[in-house]
Parts: sequence; C-alpha cells; structure tokens
Amino acid sequence: MPTPTDPARAGAPPHGPVRPAAPPGPATAPGPAPDSVPAPATASARVPVPAPDSAPAPGGGSVRQRQGEGYRSAFRVREFRVVFLAHLLSLLGVVVAEISLTVLVYRATGSALMSALTFALGFLPHALGGTLLAPLADRHPARRVLVACDLLCAACAAAMVWPGTPVAAILVLRCAMAFVAPLFQGVRSASLADILGTGETFVLGRSLLRMVSQGAQLTGFGLGGLLLTVLAPRGAIALTAAGFLASALLLRLGTRDRPARAGAGAGAGSPLDGIRAVFGDRRLRVLTLLCWLPPAFAVVPEALLTPYADGIGAGTATLGVLMCALPVGSVAGELWAGSALTARTRSRITAPLAAVAFLPLLVYAVRPGAPVLLGALLLAGLTHAYTIGLDRMYVDAVPDALRGRAMTLLGTGLMTLQGVGMALAGAAAEFLPAHVVVTGAAVLGTAVVLLLLSRLRATAPAAPAAPSAPRALPVRRAEG
Repeated sequence: MPTPTDPARAGAPPHGPVRPAAPPGPATAPGPAPDSVPAPATASARVPVPAPDSAPAPGGGSVRQRQGEGYRSAFRVREFRVVFLAHLLSLLGVVVAEISLTVLVYRATGSALMSALTFALGFLPHALGGTLLAPLADRHPARRVLVACDLLCAACAAAMVWPGTPVAAILVLRCAMAFVAPLFQGVRSASLADILGTGETFVLGRSLLRMVSQGAQLTGFGLGGLLLTVLAPRGAIALTAAGFLASALLLRLGTRDRPARAGAGAGAGSPLDGIRAVFGDRRLRVLTLLCWLPPAFAVVPEALLTPYADGIGAGTATLGVLMCALPVGSVAGELWAGSALTARTRSRITAPLAAVAFLPLLVYAVRPGAPVLLGALLLAGLTHAYTIGLDRMYVDAVPDALRGRAMTLLGTGLMTLQGVGMALAGAAAEFLPAHVVVTGAAVLGTAVVLLLLSRLRATAPAAPAAPSAPRALPVRRAEG
C-alpha cells in the first residue's frame, strides 16, 4: 500500500552477510610428475562441483546468465512483474486520492486549512503505524499481509465515496490508510528478497520500484488533475478503490504463499524489540542512519523552492520545471547506474557519490538564477544513484528473521524524518533567506554523510585471511 514517498528498502540474506570470497593462494611452479601411484578417485572428485555463478537464480536461469542484463534480470521473474504492476496501480491510486481528497474537503468546508490538513495528515499515522505494526511484518505470511492491507485501503476509499460521508469520517479514513502504509511497504520490500534473491537482482528490483515512486510524483498529480476535469472528486476516489482491489487480486493470484519469516513467538514481542535489534547492531545502525539522514536534508531545497523562485522573479511555469528537476535527476541517475554499470562499479561509487551529493546545492550561496539552479538540482538528483549500492549493503546486513521489521522501521523513519526536515526548513526560512537555509542544509548534510561513511568503514566486516598454500608431501620412489 505505497505512498508517493515510497521508501521501502532492502531485504537480507538467509544466513547473514555475504562475505567476499577468499583470494586464491599463491601459485606454485609446476614440477615433474611424481613417480608415486596417484591417489584413488573419490566420489567428490568424480562429481563436478558447479561454480558459484552457475548456481540457479530465482525465476530461472543462473547468476552468470543474469550478469550484464541490468533491469531485465528483475523483469524476467514472473512474480516480480506481478508485484511491479500491483505497485504501479496502488501508487497511482494513492496519488489520485490525495489530490481528490483535498478538493473534496475544500468544497465541503470552504477551509484552506482543512484542505491542507487532509494532504498532510498522513505523516503522524504513518509514523505510528510503522512503529506499532512492525512486529506483524515477520509474524504472518507476506502475501496475506499485503492482500489484507490492500483490501483495507480499498474499503476505506469506498467509504469515502459513499454520498454523505462527513468530513471528519473522511479524515479518519485517510489516517487509517496512512496507518497501514508502512507495514505494506516493509513487507513488500522484505518479500522482494524472497522473490528475487538477495543479490544484484533484488537491488535492481528495488531500484525499479523506487523510480516508479519518483515518477508518480511527476505524473500522478497531473493525472489526478485531469481526472477532476471530467469526474467529481468522489468519482476519482472510486478509481482509487478499484486500483487497490486490482492490486490485491494481482498479489493474491500472482505471488506464492510463503511462510512467515519468524515463528509465532519470535515476532510477538513489543514494537520496541525490532528497534532494539536494528540499533543494537553497530553496522546496521550506521546503515539505517545513512538511509534516513541524507534524505532529511535533501528535501530542504524542494520545501523552499516556491519562496526562492518568487524571490528571483521566476514564474509559475519555471517553478514547475524546477520542482521536477530533483525527481528527474534521481530517476536518471538510478537508471544509468542500474543499466550501464556493473555491480562492482556500483559498489565502488556508492561512498563517493554519497559524499558529494549535497555539493551541487552549495550554488545557492550565490543566489543563482533559474537556469543555473535547474542544472544544480538535476546534478544533485543524479548523485542519488548511490542508493542502489546502499541497498546492497543493507540487504547484506539485515538478518533474515528481522527483515520485515527492519524494512518497516526503515520506511517509517525515512518518511518521518523527511517531514521533519521540511518543517524545520520552513521554520528556519521564517528568520533567514531561503538560499541561506538551503546552503546551510547542504553543508550540514555533507558533514553528516562524511561522518556516517567514516563510521561505516569502521564497521566493515574483515575479509577472511587468504588460505596458505598447501605444503607438498615428500614423494617416496619405488625401489628397484
């Protein structure tokens, strides 16, 4: 049950972090063949052991066959195609519902405050839902949870459509949809690792869903506006209910019914148990903060773009183009990294790209015009390609039994801190010019990222020692 800001992240390997293979031992010079009788062949010697890259991959084929395929490797898996389509339908439904609800409430009350409250009402229930419902992510089978969330949201949307539904009830129903959203997102992210495996195919699948979420911000509100020219707000919300029903049907019929990751007792603890488990692991704690804090600074230029554009005399059309720059840059950066770069290269550029992600925003210090600002925002968006490599680090760090709760917590914290970042940016702009606030956010964001990257290096798992070369046994020559 996604939202426009769909931060769902990575899963985890079933047996802990994937550690690099040990390098081969030093080569030895070839010598003369011994005169001794060769050792008898054993069963293990007669049966060839497949190389790691010839192992079967989820959805058919082998890891070697998947290498170099980019995003096609994810689309080759039938279950992922189903999840992708369900994600697209429900996401567009959410975006259309948001704009339709604001119009519906405004027409019913005539209050701009109530209309804005309808749009912003999702933040607090999202934070509460992600915290309180997180234990359910590992306690119940993923398909059951996903279908139940979609059906609940479809019922809420249908109740909004009912003629005569009071505004107070509409707001409560809006809160209910936001309350279950983080659970849906966390379970879906965790189940992707079951569908795609925990390797590069999973990372690329997550990237595809993230790009769809970014694209929904660009097209969903426009689509909602067009629908409202031919439909009443309640009619547009009815399409939202239909979208959730279609998503539930796709997930029910198109995905496998897998067992819960945790036993009845393992997932039955308090909501704080998952938080303690995530933050009790040093590496997982740093990775979580690296997923949370940079986006909290990255929303500052978007939050203050309207007053800044007004200050430089930019018109409404220019403001619209500037608002699209960061999402377009983010999608382009991920698309480039996922399709044009190898997994090894993506891993290598993760830390450098994260370190320079806020540097383009320092151009705010000179209060640039619209053309320069457009280029800076596009460039800042392109650096978000580092999130693909960050996904891989996260999937390698999260224990399998904790995966659902960790993903739910990750999405909840991400959206909550983005809301906090927007609010703090607006508060600071009451006392300082917008360009000063954005410049300060870029400086602070860079410092935070550099600090977290240094902590991340300190938590890197040590590579196993290279095996020593086997010593040659003395050869006994046959006498006579």
